[in-house]
Amino acid sequence: MKTKKSFSYWQWRVIICSMIGYSMFYFVRKNFSFAMPVLSAQYGITNTDFGIILSLVGIIYGVSKFLNGFIGDRFNARWHMVIGLSACVLLNFLFGWSDRISTMITGQTGGPDFIGTMVLVMGILLVLNNVFQGCGFPPCNRLINHWVPPKELATKMSIWNTSHSIGAGILAVLCGYIVSRSGDWRLCFWIPGAIAAVGILFVIITLRDTPKSVGLPELPDTKTELDDNDTPEAYRAFVKKKVFLNPVIWLLALTDLFVYVVRFAVLDWGPTFLGKMSVQLSPQLAGWTIGIFEIAGCAGMLAAGWISDHVFKGKEQRVCAVEMGIVAVCLVVLQLLPPTASPVLVLCILALAGFFLYGPQALLGVTASKNATKKAASSAVGLIGLMSYVSVLITGAGLGWFSDHFGWDHLFILMAGFSLLGGVLCAFLWNIKADGYLHEETK
Repeated sequence: MKTKKSFSYWQWRVIICSMIGYSMFYFVRKNFSFAMPVLSAQYGITNTDFGIILSLVGIIYGVSKFLNGFIGDRFNARWHMVIGLSACVLLNFLFGWSDRISTMITGQTGGPDFIGTMVLVMGILLVLNNVFQGCGFPPCNRLINHWVPPKELATKMSIWNTSHSIGAGILAVLCGYIVSRSGDWRLCFWIPGAIAAVGILFVIITLRDTPKSVGLPELPDTKTELDDNDTPEAYRAFVKKKVFLNPVIWLLALTDLFVYVVRFAVLDWGPTFLGKMSVQLSPQLAGWTIGIFEIAGCAGMLAAGWISDHVFKGKEQRVCAVEMGIVAVCLVVLQLLPPTASPVLVLCILALAGFFLYGPQALLGVTASKNATKKAASSAVGLIGLMSYVSVLITGAGLGWFSDHFGWDHLFILMAGFSLLGGVLCAFLWNIKADGYLHEETK
């Protein structure tokens, strides 16, 4: 009884503390989107330039998440997060000096050479930032899969996944006010960076690794082939079987690609296109709209996780297929709104889209983790992360170029098509097994 109570305490401590720690990564990653309109107005940087940067850093983040997935399955989660977040905080403070760095290199404070150098400096700093951003999710995924049994994973992982929306939502409101009140793009990096620096200390003090690290037994009913032979050779063979040669993981990765196309179109370009669509929104209201999109996403993840475990009996992929279809409907409605529509109506429909979009965003990783087991969960999610961040080729350079040449008029109908494709792909997984542990194979 004492062990059960202690395990429950540590389980929730790990969930909550890793949520707070991971939300800090968003404070020093998604702030660039809110600086973009100010940088464009102040220096004349084009959407195509921003799009190229967004595509590049997204690909780098995907590769980093992929590589850190393998590290995350074998390395202490607390220190993995601390190393990554510390580097990101330092790079954000440097980013706030990118114009000064450009002046130091060119000897100018304006003109094409100055602007070109500044874009290059920003690109390099953001690339380095996203190299270390990959140290955020993989260790957290390792933690949750070691502390939460498969039958509870959708519910509790969905609770954990609200950290995405908490971090991005608070940041959106914070940066919205920073831009509206001060107009200083540098503060979009320095203020969130200072908050994230406090988050580093919090992770060091509060977070721990697996149950074994605090003297507790491992989860029952999670036996894998590695339990009796965990040599490096056996581990590589296990990952090859459970991840790289597993068709379920690849189909989940393709599905997640389309989920992220829709998600990043809103998060990366929302502050820009919401201010230029036919229903005009102020920068401050656009910031609140993105924030509420994330908050609605939190509620959607919680609902989707509970429904998956209690209604669909661990078949998360079925919930994902249905919800992606609903997201497509919401986006079509946004496309059809007349210019006279209320900004509040735009906000409400976009929030509804966020509610249904963030269910799949959380649950696809749960399906992959359960299928790959706790021993290769981060590796599987790392592969999915790499594939999903291929989406930035579409949402970054693709949408940047498209907007410069054709405007934002058809954005929502385009995103609706991507959402529908994701739902169709996910439907092919309707009848897969609940998890990949050995007890499932012997039934």
